[in-house]
Amino acid sequence: MDQLEQDFLHGLKTVLGLPNPFVPLHEPEFMGNEWELVKDCLDSTFVSSVGKYVDHFEVMLAEYTGAKYVVAVVNGTAALHIALLLAGVRPGDEVLIPALSFVATANAVAHCGAIPHFIDSEFKTLGIDPHALSDYLKHCSLSSSEGLTNRFTGRRIAAVVPMHTYGHPVDMVSLLDVADRYDLTVVEDAAESLDSRYQGQHTGTFGLLGTLSFNGNKVITTGGGGAILTNDAELARQAKHWTTTAKQPHRWEFFHDAVAWNYRLPNLNAALGCAQMEQLPDFLRRKRLLAQQYEKVFKDIDGIDFVVEPPNSQSNYWLNTLRLNQPSFEMRDRLLTAANEVGYQCRPTWTLLHKLPMYADCPRAPLPIAEQLEASLINVPSSAKVALV
Repeated sequence: MDQLEQDFLHGLKTVLGLPNPFVPLHEPEFMGNEWELVKDCLDSTFVSSVGKYVDHFEVMLAEYTGAKYVVAVVNGTAALHIALLLAGVRPGDEVLIPALSFVATANAVAHCGAIPHFIDSEFKTLGIDPHALSDYLKHCSLSSSEGLTNRFTGRRIAAVVPMHTYGHPVDMVSLLDVADRYDLTVVEDAAESLDSRYQGQHTGTFGLLGTLSFNGNKVITTGGGGAILTNDAELARQAKHWTTTAKQPHRWEFFHDAVAWNYRLPNLNAALGCAQMEQLPDFLRRKRLLAQQYEKVFKDIDGIDFVVEPPNSQSNYWLNTLRLNQPSFEMRDRLLTAANEVGYQCRPTWTLLHKLPMYADCPRAPLPIAEQLEASLINVPSSAKVALV
């Protein structure tokens, strides 16, 4: 075992203590009113998509994020799928997304019948690099009738999807400027970034629409679950209609006016979400304390840095992340092996999306930074409960 491996394990032990016998990467915590609210939901028998907790959860999210309208759905992928459709993405369009992202970002594009078009990231945010994107789009055609077109494929480029990686906000002012110049609709994948803010504004509220996820490993969880955010009343109405099988309201008649989706969040899951939202400030306080502990311990270790929130931003530090100074798959995997063998669950970042077989032939920009990040990022245990308070 070389010096970096020893220092890495010592740093984890200093922050997390000894594994007994295992420290998960990120696990939920149920210490509030979860049992009470879920039992109330069960007692009411309203456990599916109709019930008071769905409405209340949406109100809580709207108040917390500042979005005017929130529509709760079954998961983050469903949220992004519907948001892209509402943004006008059509079959055969291309959608700009980061190559460094969870596969759901690309899958949501594919579910629309559209084609992911992969874009590079930047070091300071881990998300889309607006300046690299601007330079790259100079090679595309912009017309008043078709908007932005890929000169090589002839396809319309309909939207750009910034994803706030591990809770670190993208440089949204610069990205919005690029989107405005190239007539691109912005749909934010804010799945990982509940409570993350750029210049004081919550992620997911900058674009035409944004989406959140409440999977079991997120800052709060509803088991599954996601949400669509928008400030547009008509888009919110359409989102709720499309995610409720496009059923027209009626006391007994089943009349549906479109091919739609059964994507609404069940009341049972929403009850869990309401109880989790009540504890969100404490979860975030402890997660920030944990991030500060990692930053303090790893600042003196040569060869590896702790990824801090970008300038002008507040990150929720969903997954704490270390970055090798010298990208190396071999060293990354040695550190991962050493940590997991002694009981600290650590993982690499995602395989770049263009390397997955179903997306290998999709268009892509040069990806030098994303490729370096893939070979250098390591996620370390990030549950609020492991913070040394």
